[in-house]
Amino acid sequence: MENSTLLTSKKEGFRFEEVTVNELLAGYEEGSFTVQEVVQSYLDRIEEFEDSYNAFTFLNPNALEEAKDMDRLREEGSRLGPLAGIPIVIKEAVDVKGYPSTFGWAPLSKSCGGIELLPEKDAEVTARLKEAGAIILGKTNIPAFSCAYNANTSWDGPTYNAVNRELSPGGSSSGTAMAVSGNFAVLGVAEETAGSIQVPAAAQALVGIKPSFGLIPTTGVTPLAGSTRDVLGPHARTVQDAAIMLDVMAGYSEEDPKTKASIGKVPEVGYTTFINTSALKGKRVGLYGPGWRTESLSQETQDLYEQAIRELKNQGAEVIEDPFAGTDFAAYMKSKNSFIGMETFFHDLEKYLNHLNPDLDSQTVFEKAGQVPWAEGGPLNLAHDMLNPETAMADPSLLPDLTEFNEVKTELLYLVNKVMKRYELDAFVYPQMPEAIPALNVEEIKSTTISEINISGLPLITVPAGYYESGSPFALAFWGKMWSEAELIGMAYAYEQATKHRMAPNLSKI
Repeated sequence: MENSTLLTSKKEGFRFEEVTVNELLAGYEEGSFTVQEVVQSYLDRIEEFEDSYNAFTFLNPNALEEAKDMDRLREEGSRLGPLAGIPIVIKEAVDVKGYPSTFGWAPLSKSCGGIELLPEKDAEVTARLKEAGAIILGKTNIPAFSCAYNANTSWDGPTYNAVNRELSPGGSSSGTAMAVSGNFAVLGVAEETAGSIQVPAAAQALVGIKPSFGLIPTTGVTPLAGSTRDVLGPHARTVQDAAIMLDVMAGYSEEDPKTKASIGKVPEVGYTTFINTSALKGKRVGLYGPGWRTESLSQETQDLYEQAIRELKNQGAEVIEDPFAGTDFAAYMKSKNSFIGMETFFHDLEKYLNHLNPDLDSQTVFEKAGQVPWAEGGPLNLAHDMLNPETAMADPSLLPDLTEFNEVKTELLYLVNKVMKRYELDAFVYPQMPEAIPALNVEEIKSTTISEINISGLPLITVPAGYYESGSPFALAFWGKMWSEAELIGMAYAYEQATKHRMAPNLSKI
């Protein structure tokens, strides 16, 4: 760990650029700086550049007071949490008591003339982060109903990519990725139903952990497919920081029954103990190929991927070309609806609203809002057939028939496990995108892992792996069997430390 006292001379401009969790914690202990100084520095940076990047929907007006309280507790010798004094951001979709929950949609934003939904308590993850001592700087921008690969449909306007304002920021965790990549915060809470952790992380040169379904509670999070696909995870600039955050976020919650599956699956020693620069040595990893997807990589992506494969080999990994060849995996997945699992939307929404305020229900909310998001031109129009609103809204307390979803999930897990066993694989390493990130106004972003990873519920970690000639980031996706986060963290860390591809973005003012 680098001595935090070097931060002043090491950084030019913004003192805490690319600072890590452990650097900050060490600096607090040494007295090199206070939490108040750190938080003020971030708030000053946000004030300078926020108008150019629009990462936030709401800023925490009490952040400095909370920082002062943390300094007082440290001075008094109080026992502090693992994120004590670490500035973080939280995706708009995640409830924070006292902040409106807008779904990123104008009819639910008071500032746009819509109605206001005000959570009476924190989401479970928010509560865990607060208990760990994190300082929440604010909530971050998303597209309406988290349903896009950018934030262009947000009531708060688009968010811009920290690496290049002309590129898509990725979505739907657009604001979180921008805030962390652009050094507005150290860590961020992201959320994924269909790529929304991994895509913005890849688009903005970040580490993103899309965890196993059920590892982290999603109670108090606006759903798209809460019963089947939705997950929360960290955005960070380093693998170690992401692992530190995952240690706080992961684990069983009585409020979220699906997390019961995580009992016994979270390492007692913590995810950070798997940080190891030799973790790739002797590992067998499967590579992307037509057995998984028939779509080819662009030539430049292929070149960058080949460079990454050489780097993996240099760290002692053995690579297996296209291990899904001959399995019919690609054809099977292509025959399925990529929105499958979202049929639980209304059921999950009812549970979410009840957590937010026991007096709320979806019918009342949409009547007051005066619009429904699944109407033609609405943010959920693309998934209208899967949502089946007429039937679902009749009695949203009933969980819809998930027979088809469970069959597809079971088949995908069977095929993945079969391939891993056949080739004795430890993981797969793919380019997260098959081509360079498109421009801001492009709605679709291609990926190699959506929706296969989301339906199956498997974990995935993105790691910066270089840059295209245009300057847009290239990322690797490390993924593997259920509950293998610890092993993936080790491998991702070994690759990251051997290559150190991430470069701090140079922000600009408009």
